[in-house]
Amino acid sequence: MKQKNKLNQMKQDQLYFTEEIQKDMTMLKEMMSNPETLEKFAREKYLMKKKNEDVFVFVERKN
Repeated sequence: MKQKNKLNQMKQDQLYFTEEIQKDMTMLKEMMSNPETLEKFAREKYLMKKKNEDVFVFVERKN
């Protein structure tokens, strides 16, 4: 029974990671073909900016 639960969890994990890989591949193709998408990704993920811009990062407080 314990091994069966573990196997089911591993199958769920495999499905999750397969979907994540597919999303990443789609995003990669989009970034390679569209410079605007690449710029948006760089700005959001790595907080990149142009020389004349300021970046503001908002963090939600947890009560």
